[in-house]
Amino acid sequence: MLAVRLDPTMDEKLARLAQEKGRSKSDYVKQAISDFLDEREDYLLALAVLERGEPSRPLADVRRELGLER
Repeated sequence: MLAVRLDPTMDEKLARLAQEKGRSKSDYVKQAISDFLDEREDYLLALAVLERGEPSRPLADVRRELGLER
C-alpha cells in the first residue's frame, strides 16, 4: 500500500479527470507510475549502452532497416 499526498491543484485536476472519464484517481496514478518506470528503465538501459561505448546508429537507419519509413 502506498499513500501519496498531492498538492490541492494537482488533486483537483486528477479528481476532475477521473470523474469525467469514469475512472478512479488510483487508476490514473498507477498508470502514471507505470509509464514513468518504463521510461526510466529505457533511459537506464540506453545509458548503460553508452557507458559501455557500444556504437550507435542513427534512428533513420534503424527505421529504414525495419521498413518503418513513411
